[in-house]
Amino acid sequence: MTDLLNPEIEELNQKAEQYRHLLSNLHSEISRVIVGQDEIIAKLVMALLSRGHVLLEGVPGLAKTLLIRTLSECIDSNFVRLQFTPDLLPADIIGTKIYDHNSATFRTVKGPIFSHFVLADEINRAPPKVQSALLEAMQERQVTIQGETFLLKEPFFVMATQNPIESEGTYKLPEAQIDRFMFKLLISYPRKEEESKIIQRFTEGFDVKVQKIISTDQLTEIQIFNNQIYTDQKIRDYVAQIVDATRHPEDYDLDIDNKIEYGASPRASLWLTVGAKSNAILNGRGYVIPQDIQDIIYDVLRHRILLTYDAEAEYITSEQIIKTIVETVPVP
Repeated sequence: MTDLLNPEIEELNQKAEQYRHLLSNLHSEISRVIVGQDEIIAKLVMALLSRGHVLLEGVPGLAKTLLIRTLSECIDSNFVRLQFTPDLLPADIIGTKIYDHNSATFRTVKGPIFSHFVLADEINRAPPKVQSALLEAMQERQVTIQGETFLLKEPFFVMATQNPIESEGTYKLPEAQIDRFMFKLLISYPRKEEESKIIQRFTEGFDVKVQKIISTDQLTEIQIFNNQIYTDQKIRDYVAQIVDATRHPEDYDLDIDNKIEYGASPRASLWLTVGAKSNAILNGRGYVIPQDIQDIIYDVLRHRILLTYDAEAEYITSEQIIKTIVETVPVP
């Protein structure tokens, strides 16, 4: 697929290995606080390197808030937690303009969205109007307050959470909102050995202050390098075929055409490629291999494939559809 003797590839490999060591230290530092969840931590780091955002689904009590707060502390950045509720207003997130009687002018009061790391906790508890307040911020990395546009801080990372088992008082996320998230991650219960360790840590005066592993400047540097990772034409074709198979399964002899209402958007192709590059960095490589795609394919596609009523009636999941596609599309 690629000539490893190519000087440019070798240079990328060397640089990727340097960053891999730094990112490994970041992972280890987060793990000093968060027990288990190694895969979730790795995927959060991938999304961060890719300048993407994450939708994290899991039951309460799985340390989701602690996870993103610890990540922000290890990167020497600021963090804000937004509790989404039915009475939340867009101005509570992005800010507003207020009248100053002393100067007889309006001044802008910026909202909490102007932070590096934003936790949108229980995002599906707020009405669509509030959810849409995040759209411009997540996609354009800017906020418009009554006609005036402000750029957000870099790095800017949103992790939204939602509870899968409670539907009362919640609003389904619009497709346009869901599509803004690079990954949809499913966080599960810890194993019993990990739970025993959690009990020990948090009932015996556990107090670990994490170290600053990466500066925001270093993170920006790695984000720029992420785009430079080599992607062969065969890899790009592989990604295109995977995404196309969600739209036109009949072209790939897949018997799932009556199971998919809408296939993945072009953002899926972009995030698969960019995310594969970040996975390559975490493995110390300056080039993408098919395994990098396969490592993140479920996280990128599970929220972008809309199933038909027939599929839902048969209890077919998007994961099953993705598995069928992965097994059918030829690997380069």
